[in-house]
Amino acid sequence: MNKVPERIYSIQVNDQTVPIHFDQEWIEHLQSTFQQDGPWNMWEVFQMAYQAEEVMKVEDFDELQCLSYLANVTPFPHQIHTAKKVLNEMHGRAILADEVGLGKTIEAGLIMKEYLIRGLAKKILILVPASLVLQWTRELNQKFDIPAVAQKKEWMWEQYDIIVASMDTAKRPPHREHIMNQNYDMLIVDEAHKLKNKNTKNWEFINSIRKKFILLLTATPIQNDMIELYNLVTLLKPGQLGRFHHFQKEHMKDKRSPKNKELLRNEIEKVMIRNKRSDENIELKFPKRIVQNILIELTEPERRLYNEISSFVKGQYRKFRGDIQNMLALITLQREICSSRDAAFITLVNMFKKSGGNEEMKEEILRLVRIAKEVDVQSKAEKVVSLLNELKDEKVIIFTEYRATQEFLMSKLAEQGIRSVPYRGGFNRGKKDWMMELFQRKAQVMVATEAGGEGINLQFCNHIINYDLPWNPMRVEQRIGRVHRLGQTKDVYIYNLSTNQTIEEHILYLLHEKINMFENVIGSLDTILERLQFKDIESNIMDIMVNSKDDQEVRDRLAGIGSQIKNGVNECK
Repeated sequence: MNKVPERIYSIQVNDQTVPIHFDQEWIEHLQSTFQQDGPWNMWEVFQMAYQAEEVMKVEDFDELQCLSYLANVTPFPHQIHTAKKVLNEMHGRAILADEVGLGKTIEAGLIMKEYLIRGLAKKILILVPASLVLQWTRELNQKFDIPAVAQKKEWMWEQYDIIVASMDTAKRPPHREHIMNQNYDMLIVDEAHKLKNKNTKNWEFINSIRKKFILLLTATPIQNDMIELYNLVTLLKPGQLGRFHHFQKEHMKDKRSPKNKELLRNEIEKVMIRNKRSDENIELKFPKRIVQNILIELTEPERRLYNEISSFVKGQYRKFRGDIQNMLALITLQREICSSRDAAFITLVNMFKKSGGNEEMKEEILRLVRIAKEVDVQSKAEKVVSLLNELKDEKVIIFTEYRATQEFLMSKLAEQGIRSVPYRGGFNRGKKDWMMELFQRKAQVMVATEAGGEGINLQFCNHIINYDLPWNPMRVEQRIGRVHRLGQTKDVYIYNLSTNQTIEEHILYLLHEKINMFENVIGSLDTILERLQFKDIESNIMDIMVNSKDDQEVRDRLAGIGSQIKNGVNECK
């Protein structure tokens, strides 16, 4: 067959001849098709094309098409409702603000899958805390068959369409430049409460990314600070709340107090969805929380060490009032002595090194170190071993606040032939993932510092030992939320260890009896504590300890804090 010659025409523009070329290569393909009689007359090809169109067609735009493609996850009704609302009413720009444990990640996955199936999104960026990158990647792959990859190398920004990365990595050069040079169909940001301040690099970075759809995930309500509320909504949907001076005039009595509440609520509901466990439409049956408070008697050497360190802390705390660095060290020491001799010992050594020419203080620290060396039995650790032996092969996560205590416990358990793995914030992404895998498949126990209280999902475990009790009640729910969440099929057992006649006993009274932290889910405690001006609750408790004349006064004043928190919780329900 002869090649069809290219046709060239020309037109006159301002006395100049401009050639126009017409591409006619398609004619060759058409002629070839005529000669071969097809493929339009092949029934098999027609059937395949018809079936492909059947699969791709959207019969009802308001319904989710992705549900028929999910083989490894069954969304709950509230999650499906949320995805529909984001798709049909919010047009892909929304704040997902469900309470902890209600499945914001599943909702984001549903929305993402729906937009991918409809061909409305291809290039997607998911920004999360570093500790959650692998978890997000795994869930998107396994539950939604979304080919997401965890960002590890610089070249990956250009190579892959769906990337999960840490916010801290993404906002730094050279990664930032790669992101800014691309157009994203969808941006998803987890832990979005970190974007409330318009003057931060995080806010500026997210605002600068070119994106069509955006989902902001946070369990923290945003009504606490009016300016922060405005900043977050503006980041999501500029103009939703008008210009700032208009917002200030119409909706702000002061920084924390709104006016025209109903009007403001209506505007917020156009961009935010918040599902709560108490909602009537939340058809979830969470397993029970079964709490056991275990009071431990100290040995005589332990009691002496506790009393001596408590006296030392009180004396120094009064001297250093206003000196933030020294006060924090003293608060830490008071908490550590209830955790382990090892944790307190390290802090004492560090205080000795920093005491400079203060010979009196040095001598006092050396005296405390000598007393610490006399403690040869640690009652808490002995109780943990006894408890683990009773639980036999049950998976258990032990929470401590201190790395020295973590290492001591790991050594103690190894001596008893109990397999355990550590988990802490200093581990890189790969090591954290490896520790999770070892815990699930090999070890009976995970000994976690506070980093284990955030982000990770441990539904295969249903026993928690609070070796140390946090002074901040918000951390208690974060810990329990690792196992008491969607996907947990067993009752969750919580064992709270506290030493008798110590500050721990008072903290247990505050958390357990006054605000019922262990049995009930108390959402948004950070907001409640901030509203009550308990943002630095550790310092509040320390002041109570130092300035109370006896244990009864400590208990009474902590009861007052508990009542305020409980009232704040009731107001938010």
